[in-house]
Amino acid sequence: MLRRHFSSALLLLAVLTARAQTLPILDQNPTSLRWYRLTTPHFRVLYPMGLDSTAQRTANRLESLYEPASASLGKPPRPISVLLQNQTTNSNGFVTLFPRRSEFFAVTPQDPNLLGTFNWLDLLAVHEYRHIVQNDKALQGYGRVLYTLLGNTGLQLPLLTVPDWFAEGDAVSNETLLSNSGRGRIPNFDLGMRANLLSGNRFDYPKAVCGSYRDNVPNHYVLGYLLTTYLKRTYGPDVWSRVLGRNYRRFPWPFALSASIKDETKLRTEDLYSQAMNDLTETWQKQLQGLTVTPATTFPVNAEKQQSKQPSPRRPNPRRPVFTNYQHPQFLTDSTALCVKSGLGDTPRLVILGKDRREKQVFVQGFTNDPDYLSATPAKACWIEFGYDPRWGQRVYSNIRLLDLKTGKLTRLTRRARYTAAALSPDNTKLVVVDNTDRYKIRLLILDAQTGKQLKEIANPENNFFQHPRWQSDNRRIVAVVLKDGQKTIQQIDTDENTRIELLPRANENISHPQPWGNYVLYNSPRSGIDNVYAVDVRSKQVFQVTSRPLAAYHATVSPSGTRLAFEDFATTGYRIADMPLDPGNWKPVTEPAQDQTIRYFGPLAKLEPGAVLGRQILATDSLRITPYTPGRFRRLAHALNIYSWGPTVASTGQTLSIGLNSQDLLGTTQVGVGYTYNQSERVGNAYALLSYQGLFPILDLSFQHGNRQTSLYIDRALPYDSLRTDRWQYDQLTAGIRLPLQLTHSKYGQSISLSAYYNYLQVTDYDLPGRYVTEVGSGGSLNAMTYGVSYSRLLRQSKRDVAPRWGQTLSATYRNTPFGGAITGEQWGVQGNLFFPGLAKHHSLRLRAGYQQQAQRTYQFSAVVFYPRGQSYIADDKIQAGSIEYRLPVADMHWSLGRWLYIQRVKAAGFYDVAQGQSAVDVRDIYGRLNGFDTVKHMYQTTGLDVSFVFNALRLRNSFEVGLRSVYNLTNQQWLVQPLVIDIGF
Repeated sequence: MLRRHFSSALLLLAVLTARAQTLPILDQNPTSLRWYRLTTPHFRVLYPMGLDSTAQRTANRLESLYEPASASLGKPPRPISVLLQNQTTNSNGFVTLFPRRSEFFAVTPQDPNLLGTFNWLDLLAVHEYRHIVQNDKALQGYGRVLYTLLGNTGLQLPLLTVPDWFAEGDAVSNETLLSNSGRGRIPNFDLGMRANLLSGNRFDYPKAVCGSYRDNVPNHYVLGYLLTTYLKRTYGPDVWSRVLGRNYRRFPWPFALSASIKDETKLRTEDLYSQAMNDLTETWQKQLQGLTVTPATTFPVNAEKQQSKQPSPRRPNPRRPVFTNYQHPQFLTDSTALCVKSGLGDTPRLVILGKDRREKQVFVQGFTNDPDYLSATPAKACWIEFGYDPRWGQRVYSNIRLLDLKTGKLTRLTRRARYTAAALSPDNTKLVVVDNTDRYKIRLLILDAQTGKQLKEIANPENNFFQHPRWQSDNRRIVAVVLKDGQKTIQQIDTDENTRIELLPRANENISHPQPWGNYVLYNSPRSGIDNVYAVDVRSKQVFQVTSRPLAAYHATVSPSGTRLAFEDFATTGYRIADMPLDPGNWKPVTEPAQDQTIRYFGPLAKLEPGAVLGRQILATDSLRITPYTPGRFRRLAHALNIYSWGPTVASTGQTLSIGLNSQDLLGTTQVGVGYTYNQSERVGNAYALLSYQGLFPILDLSFQHGNRQTSLYIDRALPYDSLRTDRWQYDQLTAGIRLPLQLTHSKYGQSISLSAYYNYLQVTDYDLPGRYVTEVGSGGSLNAMTYGVSYSRLLRQSKRDVAPRWGQTLSATYRNTPFGGAITGEQWGVQGNLFFPGLAKHHSLRLRAGYQQQAQRTYQFSAVVFYPRGQSYIADDKIQAGSIEYRLPVADMHWSLGRWLYIQRVKAAGFYDVAQGQSAVDVRDIYGRLNGFDTVKHMYQTTGLDVSFVFNALRLRNSFEVGLRSVYNLTNQQWLVQPLVIDIGF
């Protein structure tokens, strides 16, 4: 979320172009969408039709922030394109170099811990623009040289010497210091770190950077904000500009940034981390001094546990909970509550907790667009899930799911909607929803809970943002948080008369989660410095503090009898549902006006940071003086060519060297790659050109290669083979075709289907050997072939701790032939499928695989389209039947550090048995070589083996790698084989 986005698939494009016939599938908007542009001195804002006023405002905001948002790094960046995306309901934004651009997703999130009191596009402007500044800061020293030689691919190398915790932490600091909001002012942002440090559960630096499969390790946004802020507070607000300047002038070795920090501050990165954690621990311990804690009891849960340490007298049972959250409680009875369970080992699911009953799973949710709350009555529950357009990846909907808790019936109440919050009325007849239009407007709608039909729209002429609406018990009035001009309040709205009452004075207070109860509305507020539950009396407007928990309390809900209050409570093992008696007589009146007492860890930086004061003045109001920029049409084809990298690259195998150009237009419609590749193994080269146009419903692909090949062949007709001859020959290869990827996901299963059809022409000249391999054209001259493919996948969504899908099916089929005739002919078809099942333990997986392939007895044989036993060389039989059984499991999770070089997180294993039976017709010849007929020969190949792999992080990079060893026993020839196993190179 709000991430620096490096599309590594595109980064590797240059090294793959010599072999690949297709380019990556990108996310596109519908072809019918018309695009326009505004050009300012430093930005080009691209936007779809209908976002005209939003684009003008964004262009002005970006231009006004150009100097203050870059001041502390001392690097005003080059002009850049910013795209406003309006077809998605996924609130996000990113900056990328491939090609260089930024994208803002114009849909405001419901999550108060992300949004705060910001205008959403202002938050994106100040955060994402900082990434643009960071990237251009690398344009010095060797970074400028590499950029000149390689384009944006060259600029990526110096950026890789800087950990992503700096990039995101510095951007969070920027959004915080240059505004009156930002995540550095929101207590929930550092909640996980606070819980760990106050409990004495401090992680070492490698674990803090690289993560864990069992513990809650705060992400790189949190870590980065705290580290970058500590260094600025201690060594001056421009310290990072000085550090980066040193870093980009030294040799780009893996720990260059650490050395640069040490040169500037006498601290290594590990020392910086240690001192920052000491300072934070002391700061947060002082916050708890004198705090009176509200007592509460937690509902019993069935959270996953894992062996962590050896037994000891102090710890006879070393099993401890894996980080698991129970959130968004809704009382069903006085003793049971419905909530959402999720965590490292669980995808989101609804469970029922009870004081005197075991945890009961109700339903596993799909891909939720989590608005940070849940709505339920004793009869039904509703929530929001993403709905995906089958073809256009940029078009993502948000639809309402309604579950009958008594019958288990699930209803997809809406389709192709843009709702980001929904609440069910107490009588189950109506829904109140927040609708985000594709014109960046907010609508508050009333829907029929049976049909999803719109009943009424609540007027919103000022385009206020509504958050977390809830019905009152009369099924007529609702309460909702309202955000406008950086200030929030709670409104009580009569849906019949369209009248509204503001229950709180508007203030820069990050309130959320209103919950009506009688004459009160409970809500969340950070005003004490810790997120807790408060209440406002709707009659007197008196505010009370209801809970006082040491870390946080969220999402209050009241039992049907009105005697109990449940809420989310947080600890190092995750959120738990706690409850307490509900007695207004015990509430603490709040007499002062709203004053945010959140710990300001940035301290004096708000005044000292260059550009911070001016930035806050610019962002202080939602309104700004608009300098109108003249709009113009932005046409895809006119801007199809957009070169972003050039120069040489080395393939991951080390066997090829390529030099070329790569291009991708800003809308992700057209990709082009041209260049030259030298194959070191054959000592020949080829020129290539690739084109993929993805703006139509089917994707159009075209590729061409021209170059040389070198082949060595034994020309003997009988044993012993000792006449090896080598020949160098030329070829021209043309591939053209279409593919149609379709996204079908609408549940907990990710589903997709892909269709393709390709024409391949291969012309060979100067081939002088008397024979050829059956997989080569050789002296045959040319090959005209068609390839048709279809693939389908339906796989259960995985948690982080899963090693493979626990349920799912995949199926693929391929047909190849030579319908145009010629000297070279061939025909092949094949099909293979996978079935995934749960293993013996929670995160284990069993896979059954089968395949069948048949090739006609012609003059050419295509490459295999089905799998072959591991450890066995492929034999191109006329018919192949293959089968496999594989069992995958996690062996151990750990946190092992080997100096600065290696951090091992997990050991995984897989056992397998593969079998293939081949059948071919072979020539029967006499002693003079004359053909006497044909005979059928059958082959049986069986292998079994064990894979052991390690998930690890190298050089303190957050991206993990997975490599290991495969031991294979060939049951056919009774030989052992050990192979290196590269499962995931981490990019």
